[in-house]
Amino acid sequence: MLHNPAWAASVLILGDSLSAAYRMQESKGWVQLLRDEMPSVEIINGSVSGETTAGGLRRLPSLLDSATPDVLVIELGGNDGLRGFSPKQLKSNLTKMIELGQSNGATVLLTEIMVPPNYGPRYSQMFNQVFHDLADDYDVALIPFFMTEIAPQADLMQRDGIHPNEAAQPKITQWMKPWIIEATDNLD
Repeated sequence: MLHNPAWAASVLILGDSLSAAYRMQESKGWVQLLRDEMPSVEIINGSVSGETTAGGLRRLPSLLDSATPDVLVIELGGNDGLRGFSPKQLKSNLTKMIELGQSNGATVLLTEIMVPPNYGPRYSQMFNQVFHDLADDYDVALIPFFMTEIAPQADLMQRDGIHPNEAAQPKITQWMKPWIIEATDNLD
């Protein structure tokens, strides 16, 4: 993909339904709202509803080849947690994605993901710790989970209680925007 010279940087969002405008028009999702607020940055949405870290890892090489992003935002893991996948497998997949992004010259941002408590506190703690360990091990910015403030507010959630609704999207945009700005401002 050839970059428009007017763009100061390119950002690839590799996510799941939380970033894929699930059950709403794409134009209403936080990634498009971020594009609208940051017109000098090319923002590529590589998010797919239902995506696991294994699926994201399979798709990432071709996305890196076609998009050649300056910044890679990894917002994956929620579907791994909802399916009870092992934290060890989560860590392995995320590690490979971080390494792929970095070896392709991208600044990597990792979005923290938390799982609902129904698998028990031990699993939830082990799952969440993966994100903190990887941020430390690979010196990548760890973006606090944007759903922490949104999920408890029923008026910001879809009926399923898992996905943010259209009213939540501007809040997610404002949560993510400073992280994206900092990453693009600090490019060499």
